[in-house]
Amino acid sequence: MLKTILLVFQVIFSLGLIATILLQSGRSAGLSGVIAGGAQSLLGKKKGIDEFLNRISTVLAVGFLLLTLMVAIL
Repeated sequence: MLKTILLVFQVIFSLGLIATILLQSGRSAGLSGVIAGGAQSLLGKKKGIDEFLNRISTVLAVGFLLLTLMVAIL
């Protein structure tokens, strides 16, 4: 019974983790990233939502890791 509840929470955490990672803005790479990155640092970029999503994804990742360890132990 406990293992089933843990598995349900693990699925919820994994779906939340996937959603928060997909909602974050991507990191530009290559030459276009250098040009666009310089323009963004001059003009400024909204980082509030990205920082919030980063914190949420960190919490979900730690929770997912702990849930996975608890399921493996049981």
